[in-house]
Amino acid sequence: MQAVQLQALNDFAEWRLAARGLLRAGVSPEGVVWREPGALVGLFEDGPPAPEGERPTGAVPPAFLALAQEAINHSDPERFALLYRLLWRLQGDRQVLEIASDNDVARLTKMASAVRRDSHKMKAFVRFKAIVDDSGLERFAAWFEPEHYALELTAPFFARRFDGMMWAIVTPYRSAYWDGDSLAFGPGGRRGDVPQDDAVEADWKTYFSSIFNPARLKVAMMKSEMPVKYWRNLPEAELIGPLVRGARQAEQAMIARAASQPPSRHLRQQARSSEIVAATGAIATLSDAQIAVQSCQRCTLFEHATQAVFGQGPESAKVMFVGEQPGDQEDRAGLPFVGPAGEVFDAAMARAGIDRARVYVTNAVKHFKFEPRGKRRIHQRPDGGEVQACKFWLDLEISQVRPAIIVALGATAAQSLLGKKVTVSALRGAPIAMGHDTTLFVTNHPSYLLRIPDAAGRVREQAEFDADLALVRQAIEQPGPSEG
Repeated sequence: MQAVQLQALNDFAEWRLAARGLLRAGVSPEGVVWREPGALVGLFEDGPPAPEGERPTGAVPPAFLALAQEAINHSDPERFALLYRLLWRLQGDRQVLEIASDNDVARLTKMASAVRRDSHKMKAFVRFKAIVDDSGLERFAAWFEPEHYALELTAPFFARRFDGMMWAIVTPYRSAYWDGDSLAFGPGGRRGDVPQDDAVEADWKTYFSSIFNPARLKVAMMKSEMPVKYWRNLPEAELIGPLVRGARQAEQAMIARAASQPPSRHLRQQARSSEIVAATGAIATLSDAQIAVQSCQRCTLFEHATQAVFGQGPESAKVMFVGEQPGDQEDRAGLPFVGPAGEVFDAAMARAGIDRARVYVTNAVKHFKFEPRGKRRIHQRPDGGEVQACKFWLDLEISQVRPAIIVALGATAAQSLLGKKVTVSALRGAPIAMGHDTTLFVTNHPSYLLRIPDAAGRVREQAEFDADLALVRQAIEQPGPSEG
């Protein structure tokens, strides 16, 4: 029996190097024991073979690598053995991962999903505390107890989100440090390593009290939107008890204020939107919404995306452009239209004489939907349910910006705005009145121009796209109702 003594709890590169050596040496899964750091090697166990072996190793599907790099962060001690067992099986049958009922495949998939959920919880429930040293330099620290080894997977999100401050996230098994320039990891710590309160805690508690909605109490608990295990890490947790005890009385007061007659469909939709606003937070500005959307779980896309990508632009913009969803680069940057499609969009806007800095740009869906293929993430179109789930955020943006002109970039955006499936070819080239003195234009998404295979087709579609933006430019230059 051979034993592999690992030096890290979740280092995929370390595991892969050892696994390759075992494969080349022809060691079956039954002949190897994987041991976590600190575990003692048995008396009759040999060390792992050298990475150089006589047998070649075959390639594995990219989907396995993607799942393995997530699942290796799971806390199950058997994760290394499971990965090697599947790796061994894939040498003889590359289709193993396509058998959803296979016990090993199902277990690996569940492990990866659990790690993604743990990563999302870290994003949602980490609370930084301010630390000011003797020189007046302010740093931030947070304590978190993940169920799995998700810190390394999630820390880059915080580096992007809070790149302007120096912070540390301390967990029992490891700590992450950001100095404003680079991300580093060190040993784990204890709760006492992080201060218990700071200057902004009172403001946060006040905000939480103001957004508490008694009508959503049972739903929130059923969905575990704030799991009890994380309460002790959250400054607002001490308010939950009193708020819950007063929820029944507050709910009855809300009912007493409600109309006695059944509302119309339109009013029911308005009530639903109001309920969502209350459940999501007291959203008074686009800045509030940009913070609140990061905790959105109205569909499952949040589980895989890096972050929600909210709109960008002046709050009083006359024109709003609505795309489909963020792409790979937008998902990483947290900004809309900064990838290849964004470059096409910017160039077309310049040709049309429209200043992008003066328009509001957003998407119908705020999370990136994709299919992993090795290191690449391939765009997938959001379905109708996902578009509808995200409609709340788009409606909120429209109500805050109040644009005179909305441009739907692609069929998905048009579907979200019009509430029905449409085709671009049937609607482009003519303004559509939407009410509230708002005009809608429909055209193709810039990414469509990138997918056209032949040069002639690209030139033709580019000309049509430019013509659509020219119509938008003409509408911009026309005086509004209050300007005539």
